[in-house]
Amino acid sequence: MVLTLVLITVVTVGIVLAMVGTLLILLSALRAREGVEGKTEGGAVVVIGPLPLVFGTSERVAKALMVLAIALFILVLAVFLVGLLVWRGVWPWT
Repeated sequence: MVLTLVLITVVTVGIVLAMVGTLLILLSALRAREGVEGKTEGGAVVVIGPLPLVFGTSERVAKALMVLAIALFILVLAVFLVGLLVWRGVWPWT
């Protein structure tokens, strides 16, 4: 029961994040279309095993991506540990 609830929650969060990302891309495209000039920066995080490789067009973008990568790692670790505890029956609310 709890595992099903956790899975539904994780899937829901994933769908919401995908929708928010799509909305941000759409808003950015509309803003660029209006002729608003701005500086474009970008970057990426590639995770190979336990090693994250961070690429960015500036130091500011690289630092922001490192913070986001660490936050995502902590979130994934927490979800994994909760799932493991629920699976073993040790989680207090099962």
